[in-house]
Amino acid sequence: MDFKRITLLCGHYGSGKTNVAVNIAFHLKKQYNNVCIADLDIVNPYFRAKDSLEEFEKNGIRLICSEYANSNVDIPALPQDIYTITADKTMHCVLDIGGDDRGALALGRIRDEILSENDYEMLMVINRYRPLTPDVASTLEVMKEIEAAAKIKFTGLVNNSNLGELTTKKDVLSSLAYADEVSKAANIPVVMTTVSEELFNQFDGEVEDLFPLTLQSKLI
Repeated sequence: MDFKRITLLCGHYGSGKTNVAVNIAFHLKKQYNNVCIADLDIVNPYFRAKDSLEEFEKNGIRLICSEYANSNVDIPALPQDIYTITADKTMHCVLDIGGDDRGALALGRIRDEILSENDYEMLMVINRYRPLTPDVASTLEVMKEIEAAAKIKFTGLVNNSNLGELTTKKDVLSSLAYADEVSKAANIPVVMTTVSEELFNQFDGEVEDLFPLTLQSKLI
């Protein structure tokens, strides 16, 4: 997949969007010098991009997040340097947005600038194996709620259907029809299907746009 300058990732709680965001940031760093990942998930303070701070620093990836991330202070605060995302046009950014419509509201500070520049993708991370998005209808409902709050339309889907460490090749293949149905109903493409690095080599061209993931250490 060819990424735009700004990649926005949304998804329901448990979809795995934070881990997808982290992996995309490392993927972009192989192509671009100036890369950042922004943790705008002000709803869920437990699974955070900041868990990978050491790896980001080691690889020269900038992390933009609330000063309260990974602390015991429960304040839904946005990072102070959020405006650099739209101000610095040399920087490729991955934005981890909150897992529901409330989280999507965090985009309001920079939404107009993102739309004006028009160099972005708004991707919905879907996972058919999570209780609140097991079928097309429920997934579309979540998507509509997020779009209404963010005031940005989704441009693509990331099929991140998995059962954690128990995921098998069969589980991934079984999710393809679901992702295709969501794609047709929403009229947007599936831009990638994700699998763990351990499973990646089991696929031999069977799935288009297959993207290998390494789990954050604190998410394992």
